[in-house]
Amino acid sequence: MELITTRLVELQLDGAATTKDAAIDRLVEVAAAAGRSSDPAALRRDVAAREELLPTGIEGGIGIPHARSTGVAEPTVVFGRSDAGIDWGAADGPAHLVFLIAVPEGAGDEHLQILASMSRALMKSDFRDTLLKATDPQVVVDTITAAAAPEEAAPAAAPAAAAPQEEKRTMKFVGVTSCPTGIAHTYMAAEALEQAAAAAGHEITIETQGSGGFKKLDPAVIAAADGVIFANDVEVRDRARFAGKPTVQVGVKRAINDASGIVTEAVAAVEAGPAAVPVAAAVPAGGGAGGGMATKVEEGHFGIRLRGYLMTGVSYMIPFVAGGGILIALSFMLGGYQIVDVNGDVPGFIDQFSFFSLNDWAGLMFILGATAFGFLNAVLAGFIAYAIADRPGLVPGFVAGVAAGSIGAGFLGAIVGGLTGGFIARWFAQLDVPKSVRGVMPVVVVPLVATLLNGALMLTVLGKPLATVQTALTDWLAGLSGANAILLGAILGLMMAFDMGGPVNKTAYVFATLNLTQAIADNNGAALQIMAAVMAAGMVPPLALALSSTVLRPKLYTEAERENGKAAWLLGASFITEGAIPFAAADPLRVIPSIMAGSALTGALVMAFGCELRAPHGGIWVVGLISNPVMFVVAIAAGTALAAALVTALKSRNPITDEEIEAQLTHAAVA
Repeated sequence: MELITTRLVELQLDGAATTKDAAIDRLVEVAAAAGRSSDPAALRRDVAAREELLPTGIEGGIGIPHARSTGVAEPTVVFGRSDAGIDWGAADGPAHLVFLIAVPEGAGDEHLQILASMSRALMKSDFRDTLLKATDPQVVVDTITAAAAPEEAAPAAAPAAAAPQEEKRTMKFVGVTSCPTGIAHTYMAAEALEQAAAAAGHEITIETQGSGGFKKLDPAVIAAADGVIFANDVEVRDRARFAGKPTVQVGVKRAINDASGIVTEAVAAVEAGPAAVPVAAAVPAGGGAGGGMATKVEEGHFGIRLRGYLMTGVSYMIPFVAGGGILIALSFMLGGYQIVDVNGDVPGFIDQFSFFSLNDWAGLMFILGATAFGFLNAVLAGFIAYAIADRPGLVPGFVAGVAAGSIGAGFLGAIVGGLTGGFIARWFAQLDVPKSVRGVMPVVVVPLVATLLNGALMLTVLGKPLATVQTALTDWLAGLSGANAILLGAILGLMMAFDMGGPVNKTAYVFATLNLTQAIADNNGAALQIMAAVMAAGMVPPLALALSSTVLRPKLYTEAERENGKAAWLLGASFITEGAIPFAAADPLRVIPSIMAGSALTGALVMAFGCELRAPHGGIWVVGLISNPVMFVVAIAAGTALAAALVTALKSRNPITDEEIEAQLTHAAVA
């Protein structure tokens, strides 16, 4: 039986369907009416389960819902066309051409082969134009049949036929995924790319550069790869390994949301042939083995690259915040808030230190924690510059960060100094110099000249204006009260929940932590309240989803989500906002607005209650360091309850039965 017949063509979806769900329903009805589906309910359920994994809309106005299903007996394509367009999850707009592809369970890789062939054909404008303009169903049938037909060996006497053979070959890709914290987004992006590559009939091997380190790809695997995909919001470590291969560079979030589109771009990049290595990625003169830019330089406007530079600095700074902050928190728990006094005379304190004194150990912890916090400006500036210029940017960046702190420019000075130091160092590193001095350029000349210029720029030109702005910001925070403070708490709460560990979340967190040590020493209540609001708001998303998925309405969630919900209790209590990511990735339109509302409420209440926090991390485990701890917990409980109620109510509008959950689990392996 043919893959598609005229009875499987619906040229007027507009009258029957205006949404994705309605369109799938209509195409399943067409399949059943044509005698191609003995169990339409099973087919509909399997296609919906696949859509839940990742939307199948691709750029160009295309929707490709597909599944393995017991509801069909043989491979089937149902075609639908919508002149008005249907939102199918693609970034560039609605889908006008929809292809429902279904193959029987146990049918091997036919489903993937059909999908890969269709995807390749959809990249051709003449194929799309033919289907958009067709008025006769037979034209649609002939066009799709030709596109999805298996390759046939070309006659030996017809060498020209070799071109299609090359076009449809299976490609091998390697990739790297990494996010600022290296916890959840890194691995979610890798999984999405692996599924999308398999769906397109290609192979991909991913190196996840996560927080626990990473295992380098085998050099032989890299050598055999046709192309490279970088999905990262911080630098790619040892990037020079991938030099010379066609490369696609995107952010982690896009890899999660549009993996199929990225694979399509990678295929096109390979077919176009290797491109010249960008100047930003080239090895500086005399760059040595480290060669290459150690940061993501994403194709696109400067703002995208700037975000990558800043997030690289933040990612290297976070371990100092966490390590130093927890040491400070422990010192307060053991020695009280007066322990800050030991920092005034460190040599004297060490001279009288006793290994048997709990208070002395508390003082030692505070000194070490404050020392770690003393590196924050330098590390932030140094690694922003490193992201721009690789190793030549480290010294001018670090020195500018310290200089900014010495004249009161704070984290604003560190950010500006890192950017200026990186660009100055990169400019010098790219100079065309005589061979006789190339060897000393990256290790002597560039650090020397860039440090002198950038340091002088910070101390004599930029420092004082930035210090004025920093002082004004500090004074504004100290003067916050009433409605202004509550509004700020709500805004910070929205930011903490928006991307759960992404750039917006990290911006709010860095805003709260960078001046924490000085705020503790000065007893700056407003700054300490901001720290409390940020941590409380960041705890709400995983706690709310744990409450919804394990207590309120467990049947609204799949078994995997219910298991994630159990873990989310501990993650939320420990201030690990990323515990909400699996839920948000599966159902962003209902989950993200709900948790943003809950976090905003919590942030506002913490500011209204005047709760103060003297530790940058720890969650409920540092409640002893929170002033007014009862109301702090009340604020978290209120936000959690609101977010859980909202997400439960929204999910209840389209509940999932136990049978559907079981079906999703059975068929979720569909690529």
